Amino acid sequence: MGARDGEMDPLDALRPLMAAHSPPIDVLIVPSADYHQSEYVADRDKRRAFVSGFTGSAGVAVITANEALLWTDGRYFLQAIQQLSERWKLMRIGEDPAVENWIADNLPDEAIVGVDPWCISVDTAQRWERIFSKRNQKICQLSTNLVDQIWKNRPLPKIQPVIVQSLEFAGCPVAEKLKYLREKLTQEKAFGMVIVTLDEVAWLYNIRGNDVSYCPVVHAFAIVTLDSAFLYVDKQKITPEVATHLANNGIEVRDYLVVEKDVELLATGALKSLVAVKDSQTEHIEKGEETTACNNHNETKKVKGNLIWMDPVSGCFALYSKLPSDQVLLQPSPLALAKSLKNPVELDGLRKAHIRDGAAVVQYLVWLDKQMQEIYGASGYFSESGGTNKGKHSETTKLTEVSVSDKLESFRAQKELFKGLSFPTISSVGPNAAIIHYSPDRETCAELDANSIYLFDSGAQYLDGTTDITRTVHFGKPSIHEKACYTAVLKGHIALDAAVFPSGTTGYSLDTLARVPLWKDGLDYRHGTGHGIGSYLNVHEGPQLISFKPQSRSVPLQASMTVTDEPGYYEDGNFGIRLENVLIVKEAKTKFNFGDKGYLAFENITWAPYQAKLMNVTLLSPEELEWVNAYHSKCREVLAPFLNEQEMSWLKKATEPFRA
Repeated sequence: MGARDGEMDPLDALRPLMAAHSPPIDVLIVPSADYHQSEYVADRDKRRAFVSGFTGSAGVAVITANEALLWTDGRYFLQAIQQLSERWKLMRIGEDPAVENWIADNLPDEAIVGVDPWCISVDTAQRWERIFSKRNQKICQLSTNLVDQIWKNRPLPKIQPVIVQSLEFAGCPVAEKLKYLREKLTQEKAFGMVIVTLDEVAWLYNIRGNDVSYCPVVHAFAIVTLDSAFLYVDKQKITPEVATHLANNGIEVRDYLVVEKDVELLATGALKSLVAVKDSQTEHIEKGEETTACNNHNETKKVKGNLIWMDPVSGCFALYSKLPSDQVLLQPSPLALAKSLKNPVELDGLRKAHIRDGAAVVQYLVWLDKQMQEIYGASGYFSESGGTNKGKHSETTKLTEVSVSDKLESFRAQKELFKGLSFPTISSVGPNAAIIHYSPDRETCAELDANSIYLFDSGAQYLDGTTDITRTVHFGKPSIHEKACYTAVLKGHIALDAAVFPSGTTGYSLDTLARVPLWKDGLDYRHGTGHGIGSYLNVHEGPQLISFKPQSRSVPLQASMTVTDEPGYYEDGNFGIRLENVLIVKEAKTKFNFGDKGYLAFENITWAPYQAKLMNVTLLSPEELEWVNAYHSKCREVLAPFLNEQEMSWLKKATEPFRA
């Protein structure tokens, strides 16, 4: 990324375009997002990575005539330091001024701020506008993305077929999802919704795709009204099977960028479908629900039901700008919450996918344990002594962060319904494990080391569910300090897993549980503790979060949601520790029910052992030891059908019960 041999540095190519633009651009903002505000984007949409050289999934590049700055969060501080050239300055989110505040304070009055309006959300644009207005600075919505103009070898778009997510795995038909959405529209006096987020489009229409690595989504927009539904997609991706599926559900397919024109038509009541849902308007009337006939915008403006719903966080500014602001209902998408509340079929699929995935992780650990002993003379997964610590070995036999993660993928690929990884595997040794979202490079990655901690955070996409697991192991003799830190992380991991809490509790309240054992030693970590996870969809799914971040206060946890439980500790230059399982929120059976609120708890669905050698058992309470023993017993039970005799023997040893 960034300047390559024989190529002009992107900064030197962009600045003349900024100066020549009408009006001249004083500062150019290059976000990470694509047209759908996605976390993971296709290679051709990695504009921020191209201009800055920083490849993390979160960040914003800001370029002026004389400066270049990169904002990112605590997961990526170390990675950014390593990847940014001396021409760039790292700005730490949470420590340095926010992007908009820095621009307001460092650019002159009436400065022009250039940005591609397709790549920023409504919420972000409005926040920037409020701050910039104090200095009469203005956002200039670029009609052409300047980065695209200088990116000579920009990857071509993928043309891969859309696929139908069958009812066998989706668990809920499209008709029911559309009915739910239309009921929400009616409740909010809206007659239509513009859906931008890729996983919401995929979930609503029961389709999947291959347009973004690791995320089974298709680049598409959707518009749903009280009596019609549209999908905006490259029509080359629509197979006959998908065309039939969409037509049977009253969904009209239109070209991807036609969405811009159709949003304008929607606002004036002129958007008409050739595939209207049969009798849907009549159905609403029979129910006594008020609908808005989209005939004349001026006539219906003051009538109930004239609003157009758009999520301010995921809706792109370009489409919002096509609508009269007083006609837009800016509030969170009802699809985000509906998608997060997994139906019984999805929950069953997630449980089964995680069992197969856990078997793959155990097979990997068995293989890796053997390799570390044979190649490096390590004492192994179980012992702290007895290794030979062999010195040099041949290049053909050495293990690297990438070669071992490839092996882990190969074990997963053998499992039923496997479709690929759910994110780039974090396979990290020693100091690299301290880089929270470390991404090993095949050419430069580290070799495994028997005397260092090894952390792997990985997951897979299966047709029946998405997985995400982290384990931290040591094949030599861990230090007393490493054991103490691992045990503190484990205690926080257990505390969250074992929590019982009243309905209405948010992830903001629960986040502390995972940190208290670390706080007691003056330790902490710079990332959230948990995120939702999709059903053969994105590995990071909202709206629920377990985090210290303010947005985690807005959505209470509810039964049938999924969350991860992943506290950690990272010591720059030395090691990193993280433990992660996926949990399902469930109703708790409590002795009492104070306030008639109802209480919730967690069901663990991730299965792989915790390394006893890394624990300081004296720091664990009897209840914590009992938790580990019960978890390990369940691991043996659920994974046994998927392991051979040798693998099962290893797992039995890895899960031997502790004596309290």
